[in-house]
Amino acid sequence: MNTEQFLRLLQRDGFPEPVEVQQSPNGYLDEHEHPFEVRALVIEGSITIITNSQNAVYKAGEIFQLSFKKPHAESYGPEGVKYLASRKE
Repeated sequence: MNTEQFLRLLQRDGFPEPVEVQQSPNGYLDEHEHPFEVRALVIEGSITIITNSQNAVYKAGEIFQLSFKKPHAESYGPEGVKYLASRKE
């Protein structure tokens, strides 16, 4: 999926404009949760989302989504990751 398609999808589903997020190479974020729903498009690099002991890897052009208060951890590939993230209250 490209950025234009992602923006149309967000608008269709009532998500606000996304913000760009960038994380360092080989970084890790311990388990946490967000008080909002997240939908994000990976632009560069890769991110692994860990939920319930399951790992899902997302690369450029792929979308990941996390529901409200979904416990998860994150790790970032050797190139780090850059993604557009929209947060729906």
